[in-house]
Amino acid sequence: MEDLLSLAVSFKPLFAVLVAVGIALVLARILRDVVHRAFRRIPGIREITVKARNPLRLGLSLIGARIALGATAAGSSWLPAVDYVLVLGLIGAVAWLAVVLLLIIEAMVLTKYSTDTRDNRRLRRLKTQVILGRRVGVAVLISLAVACVLLTIPEVRALGAGILASAGVLSIVAGLAVQGTLTNVFAGMQLAFTDAIRVDDVVVVEGEWGTIEEITMTYVVLHIWDDRRLILPSTYFTTTPFQNWTRRQSDILGTVELDLDWRVPVGELRTLLKQILADTDLWDQRTGVLQVTEAVKGMVRIRILVSAVDSGTLFDLRCLIRETMVSHLQEWHPEALPRQRWEEVRQPAREAHRGPRTAPQPRSEDTSDSQLFTGTLDAVGRRANFSGPGEDVFAEREEHADGDGRR
Repeated sequence: MEDLLSLAVSFKPLFAVLVAVGIALVLARILRDVVHRAFRRIPGIREITVKARNPLRLGLSLIGARIALGATAAGSSWLPAVDYVLVLGLIGAVAWLAVVLLLIIEAMVLTKYSTDTRDNRRLRRLKTQVILGRRVGVAVLISLAVACVLLTIPEVRALGAGILASAGVLSIVAGLAVQGTLTNVFAGMQLAFTDAIRVDDVVVVEGEWGTIEEITMTYVVLHIWDDRRLILPSTYFTTTPFQNWTRRQSDILGTVELDLDWRVPVGELRTLLKQILADTDLWDQRTGVLQVTEAVKGMVRIRILVSAVDSGTLFDLRCLIRETMVSHLQEWHPEALPRQRWEEVRQPAREAHRGPRTAPQPRSEDTSDSQLFTGTLDAVGRRANFSGPGEDVFAEREEHADGDGRR
């Protein structure tokens, strides 16, 4: 009987821990249901809060285990070591839960606003700032968790005074060592809170067209139209000019240029453009103009200016207009297609039997009439105007140069 009592006493802390863990799991379930009821109006709240389930269970279980062991195993030789491990685990669980809560807050804020509108400039601004703020918060939480773990070690606490005394020197050394990284960090924060670029902005960088996919504390990810990713440091966008096509609004203008023959029917193409724009949903009905912008070097340049609600729609609209115009010209006006002309000059057949002719020598008056600077009084006067300052001026300059050289 005594053996059973001693065995029960030895397993009492284990039973207490199991009961505490069970109570913690039930409490975690209750807290989750309360949160779901409180935020039931937010769409997808259950899918958002599922990330916090495991860290909440772990944290409550560790708290319950510490309470149970303190009540049932006080004075045991092994309790301090176990309690220290539980404290470390609790610090990690609390940090994990705090990071997950930041993720949940981010998802709730972004889910509250719809992205269905075409010109969602305010949403993209909010999204950029919330994402960067969450990343800064995660970095701070992880740093605090590591600091708390280190402070649980007595030797580290003893070094705290010395570290604080030399903090000035250490900060200077650390600042010099990570100068480039800190520059990118501050540049990333500047981008997020000055609206230079936002997530989903359409930009042209280094000759590449794409959208801003991600803005971190040190770099920016550009999603190029062909699914490549261009990763640039944050300082690039604060020191280098770039194009932002959606800085104020998403609607945009674009051109289609065609080099055609001089026989192109411009009026018919203008009528065709109106028909194309009237039959497509890609045009936003703001601008649709066809003009002849150049007529040199054997070609006529037709420029078509159209508008669309965003850059992707504009690209498809330009392709549609270009393809329709080319097909129409090929089918109905092949003579308007661009071509290169050359002319061959042949000797007449009747003069070929007489042999080569000797060109008559031009008369003196004819020669003078065709010359610009000689042959007539006007031409001689014109030549004098373009002959320079004169021989006497040149001689005077040489005398002055020789005199300066002798001195």
